[in-house]
Order: sequence, then structure tokens, then C-alpha cells
Amino acid sequence: MLVVDDDQDVHAATDFALADTRLLGRPIELLHAHSAQQARTLLAHDRDLAVILLDVVMETPDAGLGLVQHIRHDLGMTTTRIVLHTGQPGHEPEHETLQRYDINDYQSKGEVTRHRLLTTLTTALRSYEQIRTIEASRRGLQHIVEGSAALLEAGELRRLADGALAQLARLLNTAPDGLVCAQSTDATTEPTVLARAGRYASQTGQPVEPCHDHPAMDRLRAALSQRRSIFGPDDMVLFIPGDGAGLDLAAYLHTGRPLETVTKQLIDVFCVNLRACLRNLELIERLRHLAYEDGLLRIPNRTQLIERIDDDTHDARQPRRLALIDIDDFSGINELMGHEFGDRVLQSAAQRLRTLLPSDVLLARVAGNAFAVYGPRGALDPANLSAALTAPLDVDGQPFRVRVSIGSCDDELFEGRGVNAVRNAQVALKHAKQQHRGRWVAFDRDMAVRSRHRAELLTRLNAAFNENQLFVVYQPQIELASGRLIGMEALVRWRRNDGQLIPPDTFIPVAERSGLIDALGDWVLQTACHDLLRLLRLGFDPGRVAVNVSVIQFGGAAFADRVLSTLERLGLPSQRLELEITESVAMLGEDVVQSVLQRLRAAGLSVAIDDFGTGYSSLAYLERLPLDCLKIDRVFVRRLEQGGEARVAELIAQLGHKLGLRVLAEGIEDETVRQRLLALGCQEGQGFGIARPMAFEPLRAWLEARACGALPGTNP
Repeated sequence: MLVVDDDQDVHAATDFALADTRLLGRPIELLHAHSAQQARTLLAHDRDLAVILLDVVMETPDAGLGLVQHIRHDLGMTTTRIVLHTGQPGHEPEHETLQRYDINDYQSKGEVTRHRLLTTLTTALRSYEQIRTIEASRRGLQHIVEGSAALLEAGELRRLADGALAQLARLLNTAPDGLVCAQSTDATTEPTVLARAGRYASQTGQPVEPCHDHPAMDRLRAALSQRRSIFGPDDMVLFIPGDGAGLDLAAYLHTGRPLETVTKQLIDVFCVNLRACLRNLELIERLRHLAYEDGLLRIPNRTQLIERIDDDTHDARQPRRLALIDIDDFSGINELMGHEFGDRVLQSAAQRLRTLLPSDVLLARVAGNAFAVYGPRGALDPANLSAALTAPLDVDGQPFRVRVSIGSCDDELFEGRGVNAVRNAQVALKHAKQQHRGRWVAFDRDMAVRSRHRAELLTRLNAAFNENQLFVVYQPQIELASGRLIGMEALVRWRRNDGQLIPPDTFIPVAERSGLIDALGDWVLQTACHDLLRLLRLGFDPGRVAVNVSVIQFGGAAFADRVLSTLERLGLPSQRLELEITESVAMLGEDVVQSVLQRLRAAGLSVAIDDFGTGYSSLAYLERLPLDCLKIDRVFVRRLEQGGEARVAELIAQLGHKLGLRVLAEGIEDETVRQRLLALGCQEGQGFGIARPMAFEPLRAWLEARACGALPGTNP
């Protein structure tokens, strides 16, 4: 307490009245100032005061109130209680002044007795304790809020532990002198020190072992084993429980004093926030694992691989290589053996690679059945890497053999970024799977040019599809014996805005690889059916319209639904539509192909095998398919034009007869070839010698001329 009065008798009387007195269980220490100025000097160095007994009138009539203004506003001493004394009648402060300066009491010196002084001081001290408790709580909560924000930004366990120790010391207004350690929630591992400060600075990363030099270790062990916080006379250990498979934390701090109730309450709030931060950190760690680690194989994923390559591109070390290893026919393994078995195949392959690869090579999973290996070029020799998976894998205790295709890219072709390195290696891998299945293909600059060309073509094809640069032409089909028009084949064409025609064999494969073929095929089907309806309404009867179907389209789950719904929506009889498929549909499996074809033919559609004789399906397979027509490829017809033998064309015609199918020849250029095909038993045909492919309006004009008999050698 500070007594400020210019009357020495007041100081002596106060000393006498409070000698050997304890208030609220604590002794009293009196400080003295004999003027307002002297009080200002004392307060400049010592502001830890509970109560100030202050004379109103000293050097000047307003010296006391001026000192109050200085205490409250300049020094910010809002907790200290002030009791005003005056010995001069008429100088009592107004009620408004008492409120404005937060003055606890006002007394006339002549009325002060020891009993009244003790009562006044007791009341002031109780008010001081309450305000101090509230202020400490406010500051503590502010520290907790600020500290929690900092802890949430920690991002990893050791930084969180360091921050917790610092924030805890700040909350208690003491120097950070302590330890934070962690232990698994099941207590199966030895506690490990995560953070340290002060005299314990050398203990980070060390097991918590009893040691006479560091008695805090026993306290930490006790808190972790008892799973509770422990408060001592000059130290404390906080216990922060983890959740499930997380970590329990214990924080030891030397306080140098016992903690008050309000401080313990604040520490409870701090622990709640710290526990939330710990849960968030565990969640972040799990998310980091999900973002950077493959969940099945517990190895890095594509994201981590790309970041590793990006980090290495700034470091000119030894030459590096990225190789992608793809297990061939993995979808077949899943379908035949089940996905769980497929997972175990991947796990066995990953274990084999981990065992054989050097430690400085990164193994990652970048796709469902594709691994990446990245490291020094000398450690990734093509022959050794190919041989790594040659020996059978151990799957469920049984040998299981796989074949792999590999695409690689060396660092001089990384183009400075990990994503480019992976893209280039994928281009090489795709090349390997398409043309060199089961072998290694290295990416080169020519491959890059071809890849960019395909990418540019795909971009232009998408634009062409949206900008109506694609159109459909129709090539008439006739009965060879009579010349009667029996149908027309719908063919898609692409004319760019500059007038250049892009060949179908250039853009159709791009559409198939990109997935655009479904939309393109549906558009061709709808356009062909719609144009046939227009011709029928104009009084022409071109027979049926034949539409080509890609194997990619045919293999789609909803292909038959889309075809039948198109016919129903347009009102075109199903007998007017023929679908042309190729022998490559055999790769989809007999059950799939038969079920789709049977459904379509049951609805009334006819089905033709296009380009027959150029594929690889077996005759037995074709015999079981529900078909209507075989089309002889123009390659075999061209041999007839050149005067060559007609053995293949004749065999196809005979096969068609045996199977009860119509036979249609493509590429008929002149009457001589037409007659030879007719003699071989071919019933139908199309080609430039009959009519060229035509857009809708030229086709309508051709049909008009044909109806009028203006076209020689034809029969309407």
C-alpha cells in the first residue's frame, strides 16, 4: 500500500494503525510519498500496488486529483484501488469525479479511526482482488486466444510442443523453463521429449528416463501414467490426452510459486485449446498422408513424386530418370480373380520393387496399376528394372506371374517440371502398351512432337464439333445384280474453316482415345436417322442407312439404350438402320457382344461386320454372333481392279453364304469389278464406280436424277 500525504503525522498514524496487521490473511507493506511529485517518481519504478491512500490537497489544491488522473490514464493502473483523504472542509470531490476516476472511497482525516481504516482497506482489498482476478482472466484468455492461433499454425508436432511451452510460460508470466513430451495413447512406447526450454534444453528427442539431474522427468512420467495434471508448490505438469491412435502430451513447467485458483482455471481453458490443436494437427497429418501417400501400398503417390522431381530440378546432381511400370492386363486380373486379389498383386509388386531398388530411388504409385521409380539414371537400368518383376510374385503364398510395360523419361526431357516429366513418361508408356507391349520404351523428342500433334488435333476436333465443322455424307449401296438402291452408308467428314479436309483415319483414332467418340458417334447416328426421315418425307426411298460404330462406343454400358431411344424419339422404323461394327469388338468378350447384338436385332436392326478379313477374330467366334452382313474390305476388291486373284474375296463370299449372311463389297470402281464380284457370289456393293459419298443436298439431287432414269446403268 502507498500512503501519499504532505502531513507527516498521517504517515506515522497509518504506520501505527497497521503495525503487525494482516488483511485477508496477508501481511501489509507500506510505502510512503510526501507529495504528489514524489509519488509520481515512486510510481515510475513500482506499480505493484493494491491500495493508495491519497490526500486530495497537497502542493496545490488539485494535486491529489491530478495524481489520480496520472495513475489511471497515464500509467494505466486500473486495478489499484484509491482511497481519498482530505483535512480541509470544502474540498470534497464531487460524486461524478469519484466515478470518473474509479475512486474506491473518500474519507475526512478527522473521521478516520483504526477500525474505520481497517474496514475501508479490507473493502478496497477485496475489490482489488476481484478486479485483479477478472483482469488476469481477461489477459489470460487473450493470451490463450492469441496462443491458440499461433499453435494452429504450427503445422507439425515438435513446433506445436515448442509453441505450447512458450504460450504456457507467457500465460503464467514466467520464464519458459520446462519440457513437453509425448507418448502413444496405449502407453506401449517410451515417452519422448518434443520440446524443451531453460535448464532442460539438452533433452529434446531423448527418452524420458529417471535422472537425478532432471527431477521433472519423474513428474512427467507420473502425469502420463496417471493421465492427469499435477500441481506442485513451485512447478506443474499438464496432461493433454490424445484421441484414439493419437498421442498423449505432458508439459512440465517450473513456476517458482503455487498457482492461484483463477490461474488453474485459465490453465484448464488452455488445455482444452491445446487438445483441440493436437486433434487438428493429427487431422492435418492424416490429410497429409492422404495427399502424399497411397493408402493401399503405403508408398508415395503421384503428388509426392511430382514435388520430389520439382525439388530436384533446382539441384544439378547426377543424371536422373523417371520410369513408369504398368502391369499389363491388370483389369483382367481384377475381373477374373477379384479386386482383393488384384490389391494383393499390387502389394506384392510394390514389396518386390522396394526390396530390389536402391535406397536413393523413390518408388511411388501413380495410377491404379502403374508404379513410378525415380532416381539416379545408373540405378534404373532398363534390363534390371524389367527383370525385377520377371520372377513370379508371391501372392497368398502362391507364385503369380505378371508382365509389365515400361515407359521412361530422362531428366534432359523433363522440361523443368515434375508434371512434365510424368506426362512424358506416360506418353512413352502408352506407346509401349500400344506397340511394344511387355517392353521398355524411352521417351524421345519425336515422340513429344507426335504427342503434341495429337493434343493439338484433339483441341481442334473439340472446337470443330462445337463449331459445326463436322458433317455427314452418304454413299449409296446397290444390289449388284439389278442395280436397285438398297441403302446408304453414313460417313463423317471434317472440313476446317480454311477449307482443308481432315481424313477420318486421322481424327477418328484421336476421338476414340480421348472419349469424344461417344458424343461424336451419337451425333452421327442422330444426323443419319434424321436425314433418312427427310428423304422419306420428300418421297425418296433410299432403303436403309448404315452407321459405323466404334468398338469404344459399342463397349459402353448404355450403347443399346441410346440407339433404341434415338429411333423411338425420331420415329424411324428400326428396320431402316444397320449398324456396322468391326472384328475388333471381339476384345470385349463374346458374352458382352452377343447380349448387345441380340437386343438390337430383336428390336429389328441389322448388323454388319465392316472391313471383314482385316481383323484377328476367329471364324468360330463370328459364327456364334448374331449378324446380317459381311463387308469385303476395299483392299481385297482393289486386287480385282489390278487383275489379281480373287481368292480372299471369293472365300468371304462363300463364308457369307455358308453363314446365311448378305455379302457387300466396298470400293467398286468400275463395271468390270462389279461383274467379277457378282460372279463370285457377292450380292451388294458400293464405291466410286456406283456413286461417291455425298452431302444431303447433292444426295437428294442424285436421287431425283436416278428416279428420272437420268443415271445410266442404274435401276431405281
